Amino acid sequence: MAEIQQTTKELIVSDPNELAQLVGVQNEYITILESGLEVTINVFGNSVKVSGDAQAVGTAINVIKNILGLIEKGININSSDFVSAINMAENGTLEYFKDLYNQVLVKDAKGKAVRVKTFGQRQYVQAIKHHDVVFGIGPAGTGKTYLAVVMAVAALKRGTVDKIVLTRPAVEAGESLGFLPGDLKEKVDPYLRPVYDALHSILGAEHTERLMDRGIIEIAPLAYMRGRTLDNVFVILDEAQNTTNAQMKMFLTRLGFGSKMIVNGDISQIDLPGKSRSGLVSAQKILKNIDQIEFVAFTSKDVVRHPVVAKIINAYEANENN
Repeated sequence: MAEIQQTTKELIVSDPNELAQLVGVQNEYITILESGLEVTINVFGNSVKVSGDAQAVGTAINVIKNILGLIEKGININSSDFVSAINMAENGTLEYFKDLYNQVLVKDAKGKAVRVKTFGQRQYVQAIKHHDVVFGIGPAGTGKTYLAVVMAVAALKRGTVDKIVLTRPAVEAGESLGFLPGDLKEKVDPYLRPVYDALHSILGAEHTERLMDRGIIEIAPLAYMRGRTLDNVFVILDEAQNTTNAQMKMFLTRLGFGSKMIVNGDISQIDLPGKSRSGLVSAQKILKNIDQIEFVAFTSKDVVRHPVVAKIINAYEANENN
């Protein structure tokens, strides 16, 4: 068995402000690098020393240099930037990392630029721009819902759509809706929390509420879509793996002129009762040859949460394959 070669490399960061951004609050970003690349990082003065397996150390140094390149351009970084850089380094595509930051999709409620973080996300955004119906299929944490809402808000601000409609099927993940108080919409609202969180992040809570009061943003259970035709609307179906074939057909045929439809789901998280077949799984086969419909597959490599999340997804996939 080959012996693991240990090494230490040092990087000098002369600007203390850039170093502070690199390190993060309470060493937050250093911890992500250590966890994601299995190295040890010590910061003292303007020195950043990385120790561990020689290949991992080299990768960590390259990631740090790329992140510093963003900081030098005045780009505000956060945890997801480090996770994205780590993923791209492991995939051998780190040289394209900075290219992801050339385009701003929209400014969020705090005025910060929202950009894609992975190649999968860039493919997804390009598909939304050029197709009427886009399916985003992959695990949690890949930014499907958030980016769909971002693109919807951007379209609304440009005036290319008049309204945003966000919906999802009322299927419980092992919990009973019947015991929750209120009507159907009130029962489903807690399950739409990721959608609300995305809207609040991009528009702010108050602005979101005003647009909802005026009917410009509508959030509703999938059952409310029946019988409607959606013209000049950006409509997003979330948790689509929990639709039946009939529900999926019903939803897709609501598409009107001047509209876009985004269908997001994770086929590893199907909560349909009994032997019901997922409409999302069927749609991949039935609709694959239709022009203006694009399927974008996300993988654990597109997960922009804590590095451990990607490892958890891979572990479960490996277990299921075995």
